[in-house]
Amino acid sequence: MTTAITGKEFVQLHPNTRQQALAQKLDYVVVGGKPYATETGEYLGDKYVHDLVPRRTEAQSKVIQSKQILGSHEEENGGFVFAFFKQSHSISERFPTLAVADIARLMYIATYAAWETGRLQYDNGRVIDRKGLEAMTKLSTKRSRELFERYVAEGILTEQENGIYMNPTVFYRGKVKSIKTEIADMSYTRMFKQTIRDLYDKSEGRTVGQLALVYSIMPFLNFASNVVSHNPDELDTDLVQPMTLDELAEKVGYANAGKLKTAMNKIRIDGQVAFGFFENPHNRRSKRIVVNPRVVFAGNGTQLLAIKVLFN
Repeated sequence: MTTAITGKEFVQLHPNTRQQALAQKLDYVVVGGKPYATETGEYLGDKYVHDLVPRRTEAQSKVIQSKQILGSHEEENGGFVFAFFKQSHSISERFPTLAVADIARLMYIATYAAWETGRLQYDNGRVIDRKGLEAMTKLSTKRSRELFERYVAEGILTEQENGIYMNPTVFYRGKVKSIKTEIADMSYTRMFKQTIRDLYDKSEGRTVGQLALVYSIMPFLNFASNVVSHNPDELDTDLVQPMTLDELAEKVGYANAGKLKTAMNKIRIDGQVAFGFFENPHNRRSKRIVVNPRVVFAGNGTQLLAIKVLFN
């Protein structure tokens, strides 16, 4: 049986032994020459500055730091579900029978997909049935049934004996590599659960459809910058080709760019806009459209920090 070492005994250990004990006990990274606990982000220098031995290169530390930043962001926004789509192809092309309100409700429903199985269930694990969907969507029994039938016809939802399941090539929670064959020709981004639920809960009547703009814009979103663009797969932010509001309006089915901007400005998260319009330095008469990363984001931690500054 192993006996735990007390603090006094630890201090009395030979320095080499202390280093070995810490190496086994602590999982830490070194950022800017200073040690931080990997899980909590706690600065360890004041406690163990003489005993820590760097275990990772600076490059490895940056990767882990990026993951920590993303992890904190995901936790702050209630976790996420992956949303799949084909780049530069509108959602209406993929699901032609769905109205914008149907898409908005689908986004909300998707936040209740269970980990890896895709079964719809509440956060406490209770299964969501047809009656549950009716209550969630705030529709009459007839309209809820018709909506469900449209989802089934489009191959989005399936009903089995033990519940209703989400098609993993539409929305999915889990390790993407487990469905890599099914989504080989698709792109995806993180859609944050609590943000979408909050936006949906604040929507009523005809304004519900405005939330669908988030999903409609995803195929044109550059992952590295969250800028709506013509080349969403471009990794070099200097080469991103921003899409104008007029061009985006045509892509998402708005006849009037002014009405599109009005609708986009109405979508807010705790006082913050979901869509930002920022001056294009190469053409001051046009604006770059940037999506708030609290709604959707697919980049790394460094990119996240740069984009979040725009919405603070």
